[in-house]
Amino acid sequence: MKKNLHPEQVLCTFTCACGNTFQAYSNVKERQLDVCSECHPFYTGAQGKKKKTGSVEKFNKKYNLDK
Repeated sequence: MKKNLHPEQVLCTFTCACGNTFQAYSNVKERQLDVCSECHPFYTGAQGKKKKTGSVEKFNKKYNLDK
């Protein structure tokens, strides 16, 4: 590996808009985030659930063919 090519890695504090903070290594000391794993809908489960009804069930419901 070449010397003096890569930036210095320091412990960085990441701060999310929701208030969550965590630390990881980066080339800057502080970083502001918009979304983190604590507030992202995919990770929190707040993401809308897609209906799992099939096309036959939708057709039967649309034309009141359920018996």
